[in-house]
Amino acid sequence: MILLNHKVATMSLIHDLAESLVGDYTPDEISLKQKRKLENNAMKEILSNLPVTISKKYEKIWNEYQEAKTKESQLVHEIDRLEMAFQARKYLEKGYDKDKLGEFLKTADKEIKNEYLRKILNKIIRNTINLTNTNV
Repeated sequence: MILLNHKVATMSLIHDLAESLVGDYTPDEISLKQKRKLENNAMKEILSNLPVTISKKYEKIWNEYQEAKTKESQLVHEIDRLEMAFQARKYLEKGYDKDKLGEFLKTADKEIKNEYLRKILNKIIRNTINLTNTNV
């Protein structure tokens, strides 16, 4: 499988730009439909400040990410889930509710398919089990 690395990097940054404006919600805080609407509005605002040629290019990449049909967009979604697992681990270390944060790890475990990302995730899960003395 050949991925376009620059496209993955650009897509990741574009996704994080939208999240930086609206925040990173959990599924119990907001519906996926609401989250997408907020992120799409944020992205429109961001793109409106760019020259048209750049804006169109980034809008195409944003839409590709949202549709999650290409290998690149699927990888970026999985990387986002891995980042969620890293955050959950950090929050656990700070004493946040392990049951709620365990759901983040379960979601990541369910959704990450890439073999390299799974290796990293498995280390996070093993370390988390050692930290909490519970199964995730």
